[in-house]
Amino acid sequence: MSRTILDLHVIQTVPPSNINRDDTGAPKTAVYGGVRRSRVSSQAWKRATREAFTELLEPAELGVRTRKVAELVADSIQQQDDTVERAEAVKLAAETVQIATGSKIEVPKRKAKSAKDADATDTDAEQAAPESSYLMFLSSRQRDGLAELALRGREDIKAFFKSKENKAEAKQIANTRHSVDIALFGRMVADAADINVDASTQVAHAISVHAAETEADYYTAVDDRNTDEESGAGMIGTVEFNSATLYRYAALNVDQLAKNLGPGIRDDDPAADPVRRAVEAFVRGFISSMPTGKVNTFGNHTLPDAVVVKLRSDRPISFVGAFEQPTKGDSGHVREACEKLAKYIPDVESTYDAAEGTETWVMRVGDATADLAGLGTEVTLSELVTAVGRAVQQRREQGA
Repeated sequence: MSRTILDLHVIQTVPPSNINRDDTGAPKTAVYGGVRRSRVSSQAWKRATREAFTELLEPAELGVRTRKVAELVADSIQQQDDTVERAEAVKLAAETVQIATGSKIEVPKRKAKSAKDADATDTDAEQAAPESSYLMFLSSRQRDGLAELALRGREDIKAFFKSKENKAEAKQIANTRHSVDIALFGRMVADAADINVDASTQVAHAISVHAAETEADYYTAVDDRNTDEESGAGMIGTVEFNSATLYRYAALNVDQLAKNLGPGIRDDDPAADPVRRAVEAFVRGFISSMPTGKVNTFGNHTLPDAVVVKLRSDRPISFVGAFEQPTKGDSGHVREACEKLAKYIPDVESTYDAAEGTETWVMRVGDATADLAGLGTEVTLSELVTAVGRAVQQRREQGA
């Protein structure tokens, strides 16, 4: 059975930085090929990609992930009917979300105590709004749909949801019209597995193509009010960092994406349009984004040196094996990484008959990436996004 799989391979150099730190504050690392590498977790780059979506997609195509889900739906209730007071809106929202997701929506004990101690003023009551016990991901359409349903049951919300039909409708709202970010990265609802969403995207932990060492920066800060007699620093500290040339990889199952999106956000969309827009946003967002850890300290605003994108018909393939033997950096890590990748990709694809039916695009910067030029069609970022979106749409239309 033919599939539509999109692979993104990125070589990116990051100067001294700490974009993703562990529990001790040090940059994350991993051992691969017998040496310790710099590592950026998949969660860090997924988050950065989701943040990039705010500039690439309309708000209606995005979701919100929060424990304050009752407040989120309550906002929509009040937008739809401004006669509903805040306390009532929150109560309606909490009951509706609880029915839709099977999750307990209740005031956290610490907030309930705080509100009680403060004599429960209006502000305190809002701060003591009920929450879910874990992060919950809802699309804007799901939020608005649940708010509309809650308003229908406004007269007696508990009695309203004693109806099996109303309960089923609440679940259906929570499990349809997924936003692009939910469709891409999935959703887990611990108390209602039947409304979980399988992620259509897999993002690997980025690792350096070479051995990497963690260093420490010793810094001081001067007290501006100190006099000449008051010598010494006002503050002393250290921050750990490293620098790395990273191999980043992500795979997108376009068929799963289409299943997750369903008919999409806009009622008048052609069938293939929602998928195309989501793919284009993911390609641009994943390539251009950067996790923001310690960015004010290091200003590490780099863009990829090279990107290879492949549209396949069988299965995703990572080329991280090209770097099992780490680069030495004698002629620069980017150059050596691109040389290794340019040799490794044809070897893998010819050995496993993986080149047939595969479309390839290459985006690169500078002479150090020249070896990758022969792998596919050379494009700019805008050309890449458009070409991949068009190719995906054509495959979807042909398979329809």
